[in-house]
Amino acid sequence: MKTDYNETQQHILTVGYQLFAQKGFTKVGLSEILAAAGIPKGSFYHYFKSKEQFGEAVIHYYFQQYFQQLSLLFEQRSLNAYQQLMAYWQQWLDTQISDCSQSKCLVVKLSAEVADLSEAMRLALLKGVQQVVEKITQAIDKAKADNLIDVQETSLLANTLYNLWLGASLQSKLQQHKQPLVEAMMATKRMLPLNSLAE
Repeated sequence: MKTDYNETQQHILTVGYQLFAQKGFTKVGLSEILAAAGIPKGSFYHYFKSKEQFGEAVIHYYFQQYFQQLSLLFEQRSLNAYQQLMAYWQQWLDTQISDCSQSKCLVVKLSAEVADLSEAMRLALLKGVQQVVEKITQAIDKAKADNLIDVQETSLLANTLYNLWLGASLQSKLQQHKQPLVEAMMATKRMLPLNSLAE
């Protein structure tokens, strides 16, 4: 019984993420979530106390999936630490210009919308972002330790790069063009120059 409960709850979270990534938080009603998930009306509160709590749970679910992808990428033995970093940014570029809502960054979609709307959701997004930046910092540290790059203040650099890509993603949405993301990649390569001896 507990397994069925968990599977249904997970299914609702997956559907919720897809809808939020496509439309945002406020434009998606509970009836739409339940209809998309194939769950009877009125049963939502059996799994979540409120739409806000559901939104927070979706954010946690999103980052859980995201961190699994990051771990797979940053542990790829076929790539060195520098190549892993570049693959991460390339993946970001590819997913943001994709038409598939399931690959979209929920931070880009929800941050401005929910920051003043829900403190719980704001903090969930903030915690997730901080953990992402920490993983990027670790990847930069590894590339530096392997003498692939020569950079200083890796934590600050990781945060700056994340902010660059977040801004580029928003600009790309406004312009409906990938150019801001392409420019972000160019800037990233300048900020993370590969050592000549490593080329």
